[in-house]
Amino acid sequence: MEAAQSYIESSKKQFLYYKTLAEKAMAQLEPQQLFYAANDDTNSIALIVKHMVGNMLSRWTDFLTTDGEKEWRNRDDEFQDPYVDVEIMMQKWEEAWAVLFTALDTVTPQNLNTIVYIRNEGHTVTEAINRQLAHYPYHVGQIVFYAKLLKQSAWQSLSIPKNNSAQYNNGKFAQEKQTRNFTDSELNRLNDLQ
Repeated sequence: MEAAQSYIESSKKQFLYYKTLAEKAMAQLEPQQLFYAANDDTNSIALIVKHMVGNMLSRWTDFLTTDGEKEWRNRDDEFQDPYVDVEIMMQKWEEAWAVLFTALDTVTPQNLNTIVYIRNEGHTVTEAINRQLAHYPYHVGQIVFYAKLLKQSAWQSLSIPKNNSAQYNNGKFAQEKQTRNFTDSELNRLNDLQ
């Protein structure tokens, strides 16, 4: 049971880390840059956010009791007509993440092996969480890459800054060994960014 509870807590921290990473990337851009698409086959950051919001609302609403692909979801619409402004986009972003974290609060060691469905395909709760822990970081990576590309030289690194690996490692190895989730220090570091 201890390992199962540890997995649940680790999952929550992972989701929070990637949420924060995307937010720190988006915060470095001018509002209009969030709506820029390089070509017709490229989604703007705003459309990526809209897709993530639609996915989260569908997957995590009534997570343990209904199919993760809700009848009311219109996935194709998620890639059209981005939000009209950044304030609305970020409000929807926060609402979707709140649904996710509320759903995760219903996960217990006892129900990790419960079967939930996504498009009628059965997943254990653990598998369903892992599926989304792979999906959202994929899109967060797109957001970070796109933001860095748009920001160019004024970019404030969200990871180990270029040519600073040795300095970063020296700082880590100067500390006592300890067992903790890596996101603890990474979230603190991200929150320290202006």
